[in-house]
Amino acid sequence: MKAIGKFIVIKAIEEELKTDSGLLLSAEDANSFRYRKGIVITPGSGVTVIEKDNVIYYDRNAGHDMLLKNESVTIIQERDVVVVL
Repeated sequence: MKAIGKFIVIKAIEEELKTDSGLLLSAEDANSFRYRKGIVITPGSGVTVIEKDNVIYYDRNAGHDMLLKNESVTIIQERDVVVVL
């Protein structure tokens, strides 16, 4: 499987969010954040900066979900990535 052009196949990472004081945020509060965390499964042929296995933050409204090899993945465009860790 290989993404084409500027598309990136990612697996979303569900993270437990805590405040500085140690309080856990509810799922509803976590969904209010603009960006989500994910790990890159495969970058497209036109993507130059992002590599396989990079952890990224991307716009939570970006892309669409697909079922590939019985696994739920998200397909986004390179422009939707805001941070590469």
